[in-house]
Amino acid sequence: MTSASSPSAPSPSQKPDTAALKAALVAKHGEGQRARIERGVDQVARLWREEDGDLGAFVSEHFIADPKVLDATFTRLERTLEQLDGHFSEMSRELRWGTDIDLAPLLPADPLLAAYDPAAHLTEDLFQSKVGFVVLLNFPLTTLAERTARAREFTRRQWAESRLAGRFYRRVPSEVKQEISRAEAAADLYVAQYNVWMHHLVDEKGERLFPKGMRLISHWNLRDELKADYADKAQGQAKQRLIIKVMERIVTQTIPAAVIDNPRLDWNPYTNAVTVAPPDTVEANAPARPAQVDTAPEPDLRYTRLLAHFKAARREDPYVPVAPTRIARSFEIDRELPEERVKALLTQVLTSPLVPRVAKLIEQRLGRKLEPQDLWFNGFRPGSSRSEAELDTLTRRRYPTPEAFAKDIPRILQGLGFTKERAAYLAERIRVDPSRGAGHAMPAMRRGDFPRLRTRVEKEGMNYKGYNIAVHELGHNVEQVFSLYDVDHTLLAGVPNNAFTEALAFVFQARDQELLGLGKPDAVAERERVLNEFWATWEIAGVALVDVAVWHWMYDHPDATPAQLREATVAIARETWGRYYAPVLGGEGTPLLGIYSHMISYPMYLPDYPLGHLIAFQIEEHLHKKGPLGAEFERMARYGKVTPDPWMVHATGSPVSAEPLLRATEAALGR
Repeated sequence: MTSASSPSAPSPSQKPDTAALKAALVAKHGEGQRARIERGVDQVARLWREEDGDLGAFVSEHFIADPKVLDATFTRLERTLEQLDGHFSEMSRELRWGTDIDLAPLLPADPLLAAYDPAAHLTEDLFQSKVGFVVLLNFPLTTLAERTARAREFTRRQWAESRLAGRFYRRVPSEVKQEISRAEAAADLYVAQYNVWMHHLVDEKGERLFPKGMRLISHWNLRDELKADYADKAQGQAKQRLIIKVMERIVTQTIPAAVIDNPRLDWNPYTNAVTVAPPDTVEANAPARPAQVDTAPEPDLRYTRLLAHFKAARREDPYVPVAPTRIARSFEIDRELPEERVKALLTQVLTSPLVPRVAKLIEQRLGRKLEPQDLWFNGFRPGSSRSEAELDTLTRRRYPTPEAFAKDIPRILQGLGFTKERAAYLAERIRVDPSRGAGHAMPAMRRGDFPRLRTRVEKEGMNYKGYNIAVHELGHNVEQVFSLYDVDHTLLAGVPNNAFTEALAFVFQARDQELLGLGKPDAVAERERVLNEFWATWEIAGVALVDVAVWHWMYDHPDATPAQLREATVAIARETWGRYYAPVLGGEGTPLLGIYSHMISYPMYLPDYPLGHLIAFQIEEHLHKKGPLGAEFERMARYGKVTPDPWMVHATGSPVSAEPLLRATEAALGR
């Protein structure tokens, strides 16, 4: 276990003289081992502390020269780490059960349990037990530049070794990891409880536009309802404008705190007036909330949660000299794509001359000038003319419970092109739970455990929003099964980064209505799919740039208050809107790009979505040529966690690029 105080990384003057140690090892094991010895001793010395003991004795005892012993050690470590990771993941899942799963009222102890990270001590314990140093002494710790340059020549074993050593590139004290875990848990719970009861929104005329009982979580369900409202020819535009105003109030923190998740109060987002809801309008399942009129704004809690992430990240920074900021870790380590390359890909889409051409087509379809809500235009999607009520009826009838969806997974997978045998194999390894939040997929970390699919299931059954999310999360789960159970090395379990698992989930999600029996796409539908993908990528690319810019601002202003962070976020969102979106959608000065809940609950995650769209499009393009989906999806997912471009070359024949989407969009506009 670690001590109460955080040890600091050793300064250069503290690091031991390793020349004599290296010379002694070369004399003992021969000149042929020199390169491995020099690399391994340097890797160990970089993280060795005085309290770790005699470095010379350690390297003399634990350097492995015998190839057979080295192979056996690799195999033993791979198996053992899989079990450690897997069981700690299961413990974390149980600790978060109350905050993640909507089966019973939240207990006061649940947030405390969710904030505890049982694996916080694991890496440090492995260093203190010297296991981590055995890895660093005997296996290569590679840089992103090395992995990129040598990707074509790397064997599968070399990829696995790089992931093994990569676990120990930093030595972060457990108390720092616990602070990160507490910040994540608090932010997750804050977002999971951020609901708006839509029947209790009133417009400028005092009218209610949404049905009784509609409870939407920010931002996911608010956005999805806005999309669904395109099918409402009578009141759709008015509903969308109302939702936009709600979103702006949330970002600017001018939303009255009393109306959050409170159906006992009516709220006019335009004027910010709050009144007591008439008793006959209050839902039967209304939570216990005060029915007192209070217009006090939410006290910058949104930005307090974001700052907590930042402060926890700063405590980790000194222990990761290869990537000394959360931003650098996000790109260089988590994504393994440089920040500038990612920004260039996003800007390529945002500034494409295709944007005004697609916007003109949308205007023609809507019969009006575009407005800010058209950032989420979904009219290119085949079947989008169906009303939300019609889709809700279909999904609620088919999936009254999470168990009903779980039971239908084999049929869904066969509908996606998996064989009956593979569909059964996958379904046996996926569990479905009702989510307290919008929904997510939780992977398993060891074979023998199972990924979890979480989505919202209301009392009336799974509505279309919940179903759409469930199909998306199912894509995650299928990838998680293949990339754990069927990968050749469990050290390579997973995919290159979150953008890839999002891409594979998008492939499933794009077929959700087809799986409801609403028709397969034809040539016209394919054109619509391309245009929809382009618009969705354009939308989320700007949101991702806001996320990154806000983190840069926090690092530039480390002592900022929540109020100052709010002002900065609003300013960044407005500036980004003005540069890329206002010329197309109007709405100059809107902070709308700051609405995404990921900014609060999943730090620096948002760039994975536009990347995911680009990757998904490349995968779809490949599937249209090769198919069937099931076999190709499995082939891709089983390749595991190598760096992005080798994975994409294996999957589709080309590295990550925006060009396929842009070419296809231009062709679609020409048809």
